[in-house]
Amino acid sequence: MSRRQRPVNGTQTLHRNGAAKPLEYRRPPPPKSASPATSTRIPSMSSRKGIWFIGGIAAYAFTAYGTSLYRSYKLATIEGQKLDVPLDVSDRYDKIAKDFDSSVGLGEKVMGLTILRRWIGKMARGEVLEVSVGTGRNLMYYPMEKCKSITLVDTSREMIEETRRKFKELHPKYTNVRFVTQDAALPMAPPSNAGFNTIVQTMGLCSTPRPVELLKNLGTLCNKEDCQILLLEHGQSHYQWLNTILDNLAPVHANRYGCWWNRDIGKIVKESGLEVVKIKRYHLGTTWWVELRPSKEN
Repeated sequence: MSRRQRPVNGTQTLHRNGAAKPLEYRRPPPPKSASPATSTRIPSMSSRKGIWFIGGIAAYAFTAYGTSLYRSYKLATIEGQKLDVPLDVSDRYDKIAKDFDSSVGLGEKVMGLTILRRWIGKMARGEVLEVSVGTGRNLMYYPMEKCKSITLVDTSREMIEETRRKFKELHPKYTNVRFVTQDAALPMAPPSNAGFNTIVQTMGLCSTPRPVELLKNLGTLCNKEDCQILLLEHGQSHYQWLNTILDNLAPVHANRYGCWWNRDIGKIVKESGLEVVKIKRYHLGTTWWVELRPSKEN
């Protein structure tokens, strides 16, 4: 009498003639649903409304801020077209000397200009001249042990007085220093006949009415054997759209802060006849780091 076996997972079923029937497997049970602890939560309607509300507020704030900036830009452009600003705006510095550091300090930190000032200051050595010194924003970075003498020059008497006060606070034991109120484009007597080893100017070509003449004069003050001229300047950008903005805002900026920030620094340097050692540009090309020396042909 034949026997039958019920199909069981992993077992065979026999035919009446004793032949083995192919293996049959039961379909595995469906996976258990994920536990509440591991399941993906779908935000509730109230949560989604909150997210959309916050996003809407952020979008509105960004739009409002952008609109405000654009309106300010347009108003400043219109104002600039009405202004008759002279080329020489250096007299503005007498008016803003007391508040100059507080007005530009935060902006320079955000833009990284304080780092560039530190780098340029650390390069000072030998007989040092800094022109367009302003309120002496580079003085804290000078390696005083490497500076044989320091001459600080600016056209603004108020700025020079701020520099004098700051220098005494920073370097009370250093005495071989001169404070000179004059236009750096005019002849100047170096502390020795050999000339200066390091000449520094930061944000000065934008404030002088004769930038090419200033650079040429700096070349005559150099030590013929060993001299570096170090510049950190505002100027034109790599991009024409940004240059258009700078041009439109330049009269208002110059009238308030004594700086024509849209000058072609590369062209000024070329016309000076000085030899270019290095030029690097930052902030879309508007900040110029320039290293020069007297031309060997002169």
